[in-house]
Amino acid sequence: MAVPKPEELKNLRESFQAKKQACFILGASGETGKELLAEILKQQIFSTVTLIGRRKLVLEEPLYSSVKQEVVDFEKLDESAAAFQGHDVGFCCLGTTRGKAGAAGFVRVDRDYVQHSAELAKAGGCRHFVLQSSKGADVSSSFLYLRVKGEAEARVEAVGFDRCSILRPGVLLGDRQESRPGEWVTKKVLGAVAYVCPTLYSVPTVTVARAMVNNVVMPGPDNKKVEILENAYIHALGDVK
Repeated sequence: MAVPKPEELKNLRESFQAKKQACFILGASGETGKELLAEILKQQIFSTVTLIGRRKLVLEEPLYSSVKQEVVDFEKLDESAAAFQGHDVGFCCLGTTRGKAGAAGFVRVDRDYVQHSAELAKAGGCRHFVLQSSKGADVSSSFLYLRVKGEAEARVEAVGFDRCSILRPGVLLGDRQESRPGEWVTKKVLGAVAYVCPTLYSVPTVTVARAMVNNVVMPGPDNKKVEILENAYIHALGDVK
């Protein structure tokens, strides 16, 4: 997929904005989700923006005054099916870690919650689903993390959206609130590597967020409902402003 030039992207945004579409975001409290919400509001391309999560977020700045929030129980998600109705585009940045939730909890959040949310979104009228996955996601991987990410991708694809965009970023570089020593060291090392080879192993969360939004305003690939955006392309698309 060709990366649009700034002027082309500006025209695409204006055309998309005129459609007055609605979107929802899952995982808006995470690193990428926070950047995604801010980017969407700055670009003003949606008429309605709704956050769907397990708790209401404190959003005090004027930029967030129009944001709607739906609190749901992901263990009883069918009871909140109404929260997924009436959205044209859905963004999913849901995710946890094995260290925080345990192996079973990680699978439940990163695969099962994602799948169930996608199914309710499709039933509610969502046409374009944008999923944040991971570089190396593979259903046949021997590594739990990559296998679960691959399974989540496959299950979302099977839902049958008119368009499904799957982003596979490398290690995310951002300011995680719940920092862990090992992760901090890894990010510092990869941050240095990024100066030499910026698209190899890592990507800033703000770049991923901008790539997600830019992807949405672009037309989908011809005769193809599912598109995979690898790390290098995410860098290229996310760098266009």
